[in-house]
Amino acid sequence: MTDAVTARFHEAIASGEWPVGERIPVEAELMAWVGAGRNTVREAVQSLVQAGLVRREQGRGTFVIARSELVTSLARRATRARRRDGLELRAAIDGAAARIAARRRTDTDVVALQTALDARSRTWEQDDRRLRTAADLDLHRAVAVATHNELFVELYDGLTPIYAEVLADDVDADVDPHPQEHAQLVRAIVEQRPTEAAEAVSAVLEPLIDALPD
Repeated sequence: MTDAVTARFHEAIASGEWPVGERIPVEAELMAWVGAGRNTVREAVQSLVQAGLVRREQGRGTFVIARSELVTSLARRATRARRRDGLELRAAIDGAAARIAARRRTDTDVVALQTALDARSRTWEQDDRRLRTAADLDLHRAVAVATHNELFVELYDGLTPIYAEVLADDVDADVDPHPQEHAQLVRAIVEQRPTEAAEAVSAVLEPLIDALPD
């Protein structure tokens, strides 16, 4: 019974039925939902805590913090990576995502990408490192979403800490160092030109990689 209930809770998170950032139902509601006893529900919720999918907050409840164990594992590993390793990984993943997104993007994706690009550009009107980082990550995540491949999105979410770290030099610059490349990336995806989309990613990341010592 515990395994079945645990699996049902995992599915609720993976499917987005329990979204990241939201509180899961209280214990009594969970018991009624799955038709299981208090101990079974508590064990199942504890398994989510141990997997890094939810976090208990005293006096507030239990909140979803990740959609999959893949995300939490990657996030933990990413914090120990060298900058070169992170940039090379990002170049490979973002390049592949850009190619796929250019083939599969929908009209909804086009709107999301253009909105994210505009938001990223506006952050350079303010001297706020945190906003610049978040806006850049949002744009590249929109590319991952446009692949319509759930694993790409999960990979991106899991690698967010290292992606943020490798952005350090860019977001500290006085002016946006890559406005044209990001505009080219979005334009290529919108116009469904996979090769140019991947080239735009390389134009941003390859010079950063080449500048690092071996």
